[in-house]
Amino acid sequence: MATDKKLMSLQDAVAEHVRAGDSLHIVVGHSRWTASAREVIRQWWGRDPKFTLIMLSLSSLGALFFRGGLVERVITGYSGDTFPNFTPNPWFQRGYQSGDVAVEHWSFLALSQRLEAAAKGLPAIVTRSIVDSSMEANDAFARVDSPFGEVGLLGPLAPDVALLHAPVADRQGNVALSAPMLEGVWGALGARRGAIVTVECVVDDLSEVADCVRIPAHRVLAICETPMGAHPGGLFTRGLPVEGYGEDYEFFIDARAASRSDDYDEWIARWVLEPENQDAYLERLGEDRIARLIGKANDRPGTWDQDSTAVDLDAPANSWELAATYGARHLAERVLALDADAVLAGAGVANLAAWLGVRLAHQQGSEVQLTAEIGLWGYEPAPGEPFVLNHRNFPSATMLGDAAMVLGTLVGGPGTTTIGCLGGAQVDRHGNVNSTQIPDGPFLVGSGGGNDVASTAEECIVIATLTPQRTPTECGYITSPGKAVRALVTDLGLLEKIELGGELVLTAVPVGAASLELRIDAAKAACGWDLKVAPAVRELAPPTAHELSALRMWDPEALFLRG
Repeated sequence: MATDKKLMSLQDAVAEHVRAGDSLHIVVGHSRWTASAREVIRQWWGRDPKFTLIMLSLSSLGALFFRGGLVERVITGYSGDTFPNFTPNPWFQRGYQSGDVAVEHWSFLALSQRLEAAAKGLPAIVTRSIVDSSMEANDAFARVDSPFGEVGLLGPLAPDVALLHAPVADRQGNVALSAPMLEGVWGALGARRGAIVTVECVVDDLSEVADCVRIPAHRVLAICETPMGAHPGGLFTRGLPVEGYGEDYEFFIDARAASRSDDYDEWIARWVLEPENQDAYLERLGEDRIARLIGKANDRPGTWDQDSTAVDLDAPANSWELAATYGARHLAERVLALDADAVLAGAGVANLAAWLGVRLAHQQGSEVQLTAEIGLWGYEPAPGEPFVLNHRNFPSATMLGDAAMVLGTLVGGPGTTTIGCLGGAQVDRHGNVNSTQIPDGPFLVGSGGGNDVASTAEECIVIATLTPQRTPTECGYITSPGKAVRALVTDLGLLEKIELGGELVLTAVPVGAASLELRIDAAKAACGWDLKVAPAVRELAPPTAHELSALRMWDPEALFLRG
């Protein structure tokens, strides 16, 4: 029987169901943000509620919780900016380094699995991630001897309340979502009290889209009709009776810039504290901006930025373009050698190298598929936007799922050969990757899905420019273990493990006017450890016009391919 008792305003839902001391899980999914998170910040600003924030990826907007003094503990897989590129954020760095905010670092899959364990009422859940990384020190992880061999176990993680945005719900409180879903809905299913769900609209009947219902009504505390409630994130709604919209990159970029400026409080007042409800917020966004974001979701001409920046196809390759091109070629070689089924694209330049490498492999007859941690399988990258989680890639995918499908099954699962193409702030001589913390130095960003890929993929390739700072002899913090890392591909040369379990050695350098010996010396001088040289060093041909054209059309504003 229909009932409206769970339908309420967002203000009332937060006031009634969010309490001081709560652990709040903001579901990231493909939407990244929710209006309910903004309403929590507005209502609790400056009141020291001592929240524990559970959020797979904080992004620049997570800094709002830090500036408002709202959080004393964070459980996450990524604490950094995402647009226009992946960078540390000073609010996270200061909060963690000072100890004002305690933090637990996890990989994307491990955090998702902990939420799953709570939702299923399990005392622990088996994982293949985390082992041999610095995250082993977390209390909620253990290696355990069992009758089936040693296993890695993760303890359950149950938030008090989950906050998420969905396309649609019915009046009873059943919630329908569209994949890809990244960490899925485990947090909502396992939350101690339930979930506050904002939706584009409420309907009378979901029976025609019952296959998209992911949260049953009894796990929902409140349904709040909140159009554009994922903004500045986007909403993919294929198969559901509501219109979606694209991500507002400009808003994310403005949030990042504001978090570094003296005008941060003014920006927060304008976009968080002053708008009393969603109508006021949308009025500030403006009809033209909203229409453009809706058009972007439907790939309407003029609503995305492919032509916003002229691409100079004649400019010489810079260092990042060299690294991406050499990485793509090496990746294509390994795809063919292993007859790989999939390539998982990491973030930034590693993502672009993966896209190009798969294209080169296809040109040589491979049927390898691109996959991504958010839950994409077999997608075609769209030009003009270099982000791996770009919503414009979703419609081209063969399969849409979540991190459990990609990171937990297809990467390293039986019958699937996957190569990971990764980035990292530091890579040591054993191939260990650090993207989390420089000991006695700054906090970086965290694992993301990197640890999950490095832990289980058939092999991994790391793409980076070669500098002494990037290549310590030993990483002081290991985000991703190097056991599967076969190569480090850089602008100055190719470093490979010739022996299983050995260290990376120089096997190739770019062609150039200088002698081979001088080019080898240049690579050795740029490496932070005493780089050994293979008996025979190959030469890497310069990028072709086709390779540079592809990279620059994917990243026309050089957000990642910076000089």
